[in-house]
Amino acid sequence: MVRMKITVHGRVQGIGFRFSAMQAAYRYGVRGFVENHPDGTVYLEAEGEETVVEEFLQWCKKGPIGARVERTETEYAGVEGFSRFDIR
Repeated sequence: MVRMKITVHGRVQGIGFRFSAMQAAYRYGVRGFVENHPDGTVYLEAEGEETVVEEFLQWCKKGPIGARVERTETEYAGVEGFSRFDIR
């Protein structure tokens, strides 16, 4: 079990990124949350088995239709024990 902090840069707000990320998290079996930050980035914390968190990260690098992901920043952190994936 791992937890990854992900910051997504680019055109990622106002296009449904958070809702799409929640759907992707359910599809991959990832728990955590997603939120918009004032600087225009989207911040996510994803927790689960390492392979599914990595697959979720690959989704984040593309995003939903309409997104233009320029880059992602990632950092591993200690497991929090999230019970579901939320939009904040």
